[in-house]
Amino acid sequence: MTVTQLSTFVLVARLGSVTAAARTLNVSESAVSQSLSALRAHFGDPLIRRAPGGGMRLTPAGARLLPVASRMVALSADAEAAVRAAQGGPDELRVVAAGTLAEFVLPSLTEAFAERTGRRIDTSFGVATTSEMRALVEHRLADVALGPDLGAVRGGGLIGEPVFRALLVAVTGPRAPRPAGPPSRWTWLVDASGTDPGADTGRLLRRLRVPEPRVRVFPHQTAAWDAAAEGAGVAPAVAHLVTPRLRRDELRLLDTPATPADATWYATVLPPGLRSPATDVFLHFLHTAAATRVMGAPGTGITPSRFRPAIHVTLWPTA
Repeated sequence: MTVTQLSTFVLVARLGSVTAAARTLNVSESAVSQSLSALRAHFGDPLIRRAPGGGMRLTPAGARLLPVASRMVALSADAEAAVRAAQGGPDELRVVAAGTLAEFVLPSLTEAFAERTGRRIDTSFGVATTSEMRALVEHRLADVALGPDLGAVRGGGLIGEPVFRALLVAVTGPRAPRPAGPPSRWTWLVDASGTDPGADTGRLLRRLRVPEPRVRVFPHQTAAWDAAAEGAGVAPAVAHLVTPRLRRDELRLLDTPATPADATWYATVLPPGLRSPATDVFLHFLHTAAATRVMGAPGTGITPSRFRPAIHVTLWPTA
């Protein structure tokens, strides 16, 4: 039995599928299955099975193992941090965010944080879905999640602090005619967050009753906006991030019954006493005027990489 196997089991149980756990860990599904098989052989119990209606269901033994395994994974992270501190190594800060934030905001935000802090902190960041973000923070595979409020979902297991008030709007090509019919009949152009039920874009499409066949998914937000500019459909957008393209007449706003919509960004972390000192330093920074300026006027955007926590004891790659 290893920490890798336990952390894999925890993620499969929390995310509800081998596929989601493999995606979060950036490993193959067969690697996840091998870790589960090793645990099953060790304990002599299936631990977790596929449920008839979809998802996964814990066996009685698996249900008892889950909280213990979660604590063991957390303790292994604490052990790593303690040894690193004793050896004089820098603190680590691992930030994960929704796609648009990772694409447009995090590069500039982490750079500004590095310039302002007087401590040695190795900072890395990446992108994940809202369900993945919850699991990553809860099990100390990430320190901070930036995006929708995740704290309320778990009833206090996580703490969400609002850090920036944003608005979600809809945009289309500057000379594209208004699509016929209600928004549920329009073609919607989104990044992966459009298929994430917990993301702001996913919630917007749900409020507008947009069916899945009317949604086209692009690799990142910039690509979705490019397609909208060419008249391929309508794209959700964070208002202040898309403003430069509106001013250049590359896109125009399109009214809908659900926009503009609130899209406040939250920093979601563990409760005090469970999070790292670097996390507290970053939280303090997020409430400063410098951070607000960066979040309100970020760079032009980069293609975000997937969040890649390592699956050995260190649980994180070196930046």
